[in-house]
Amino acid sequence: MITKIANWFDERVGWKAVWETIFLRKIPKVNWLYTLGSATLFTAVNQAVTGILLTIYYVPTPDHAYDSVQYITTQIPMGWLIRGLHHWGASAMVILTVLHMLRVILLGAYKYPREVTWFTGVFLLLVVVGFGFTGYLLPWDQKAYWGSSVGTRIAGSTPVVGDWILRVMRGGPDLSAITLVRFFGVHVWVLPASLILLLGIHMYLVIKIGISAVPKREEE
Repeated sequence: MITKIANWFDERVGWKAVWETIFLRKIPKVNWLYTLGSATLFTAVNQAVTGILLTIYYVPTPDHAYDSVQYITTQIPMGWLIRGLHHWGASAMVILTVLHMLRVILLGAYKYPREVTWFTGVFLLLVVVGFGFTGYLLPWDQKAYWGSSVGTRIAGSTPVVGDWILRVMRGGPDLSAITLVRFFGVHVWVLPASLILLLGIHMYLVIKIGISAVPKREEE
């Protein structure tokens, strides 16, 4: 019965060819360093799932942001776990992304024909850093407020356009309710959309071009 249903869908959508292309493709002999990309993807899924759950109760206003975070942590069943997974997952995602890119650099996996794959990876790193920066303010406690104040001030020190960047990030000269809402909007809409787009291109290129093999030392 299951086989008949699977064949019925395959005749209409061709899912078997997609499955074979993604999961049954041949890959060169590699080592554990090559699992950093998959680990990063796993943390991205964790961040997406836990982030969606957190938005059910989180309130992005100065009057209620901190209280809503405390409510999630102390009152919601398993809320402490969901927030903990999201909090530590953010740090893990940044670390894994950097380690993954270091592996690519050290093993020369950015070279022909994978230059475009490398470029998408660089943009993905910027998106990941953006997630960490915008998410840092959302608890709206003293640590988040002053940390974001310093972070936006650093961005505002850019020559010529620094003041404009500062006002765009804060929504004005100072951190306020507009800043919190702006960071929240970027965190849950702009950056996820960018991540999905870039990750889709990145994974397509990885599947189409393949991954590089471990460099071999030339024999003398």
